[in-house]
Amino acid sequence: MTNQTLQTEFEFTLPKGYVDDEGTLHKEGRMRLATAADEIQPLNNPRVQSNSSYLTIVLLARTVTELGSLDTVDESVIQSLFVSDLEYLQVMYERINNTGLNAVDTACPECGEPFTVEVETGAHVTDASGDGIATMESDATASDDSDAQLRDISTVADASDDERDSLVEDVEPGNPAE
Repeated sequence: MTNQTLQTEFEFTLPKGYVDDEGTLHKEGRMRLATAADEIQPLNNPRVQSNSSYLTIVLLARTVTELGSLDTVDESVIQSLFVSDLEYLQVMYERINNTGLNAVDTACPECGEPFTVEVETGAHVTDASGDGIATMESDATASDDSDAQLRDISTVADASDDERDSLVEDVEPGNPAE
């Protein structure tokens, strides 16, 4: 048995942010890993049954646990996000639920050596133990996880697999404000 803990919540910063009824901008939040119930129960939702694209709204409303100073994050909040923020959360959902990390593969611009970085902090991610459980290190070179597949949780625009892959590759660490 190992002493490693499972990270189940991940911080994010939306590219644009949610503007509430009072005009307050909410950008920082947290998303938790999805459970089997999170993916199964929404299939009984009449809105999902009549429009499969609504599955994204329901899944994100269930898994986004915090957004700024809002008391609750529900379907109406997720529906009111700007498209770029919705897409950002969709890609993050896919990434954390497939890999257990909010990380992307990249390469050194000087030498071309591939490595993985955590999206929000820019920390290098590595699997030094060889057990398939990645950990973050500040100066370690990460292993290339090119076999990672994205789960299609229903997209706003019917993006192809290549388009979704490029969305993951284009996310920059720290997600600076526009």
